[in-house]
Amino acid sequence: MTDFDGKRWHDMGGDPAAPIEASEHDFAFWERRVDALMVLCSTKGYFTVDGLRRAIEDMGPDVFENTTYYDRWIASVNQNLIEAGVYSLGDLGAKMAEVTARGATYGEASSE
Repeated sequence: MTDFDGKRWHDMGGDPAAPIEASEHDFAFWERRVDALMVLCSTKGYFTVDGLRRAIEDMGPDVFENTTYYDRWIASVNQNLIEAGVYSLGDLGAKMAEVTARGATYGEASSE
């Protein structure tokens, strides 16, 4: 017999926690973009909310505990888009290198 209580590591429902005061959190611009990207991509049929959740749950407890809500979302959106064939890991790596080469700030990127 196992000690499995029916909950996976990410299922915190019913666990004791501090109260959440939603009015104290103003979403950063990038968080709003991640939310919009998720809505757009799911509306286009690239994945469902279940796909988003599956990729988040597959991250494992260490990643889940040490990343923010929207960090997990963007990683999940990315994973789902790769799985849907929207782009490849190679495409993503090339685009990341291109963006990195632009400079660390908008001013640096604009001066090229």
